[in-house]
Formats: sequence, structure tokens, C-alpha cells
Amino acid sequence: VQLQASGGGLVQAGGSLRLSCAASGRTFSSYTVGWFRQAPGKEREFVAAITWSGGSTAYADSVKGRFTISRDNAKNTAYLQMNSLKPEDTAIYSCARLRGGSWYSAGSYDYWGQGTLVTVSS
Repeated sequence: VQLQASGGGLVQAGGSLRLSCAASGRTFSSYTVGWFRQAPGKEREFVAAITWSGGSTAYADSVKGRFTISRDNAKNTAYLQMNSLKPEDTAIYSCARLRGGSWYSAGSYDYWGQGTLVTVSS
């Protein structure tokens, strides 16, 4: 399993970005995908997750109502639509496959993609 995040960039506060998480392999449609972020000098934190079918999602309180996670299993890709971006959203965003356990814990994920940098200017 290989995951690759893309779509980051520089955006002004209030703007939007859509991140993509492209997965290799034929098992993408069988696992939950999570997005995490890590800001400079801070620990990695949970952002959002979506089950294999897309039927269930979860969000960190800090992004609820602004970010939307989705997936297209036919394209082996998960997405993170980020609206109303704030400077505090600046971080490296990574996607990962849930191995088992809590969606909110980075330790529950086994395969991680290289992250993509999101910078929100004020």
C-alpha cells in the first residue's frame, strides 16, 4: 500500500483548497482513510477520517463545518475539501490507512503517505 497526498499550496485566509490522497493497490476500497496534520513545532493531530464506503466520517472539532472528507473508490483517491481556511490551519497534511483502533490516534494507522504543505496567510 502506498499513499500520496497532493494539492497543498499557499492560500489567503478565508480561501479554499482541496487535497487529494491517491492510493496504490486494489484494497483501497476496503479500509478507512484518515487525514492528519502537523504544524511547525507541534505534534501531529487528527483532522478527519472516512470509512471504506464513505458512510461514516469523523472530524476534529477545529475543522468541523469547514472541512469535508470524501472518497472515490473507483479512482483510489480520498479528498479533503478545506474551506474558510485560517492561518492556524497551516501545516503539513498527510493521509494514512487505518490499521485498527481509534480513528483519532495516529498510532492506529500503519501506512502513511508523504505530506503536502498547506500555508494560509493572514
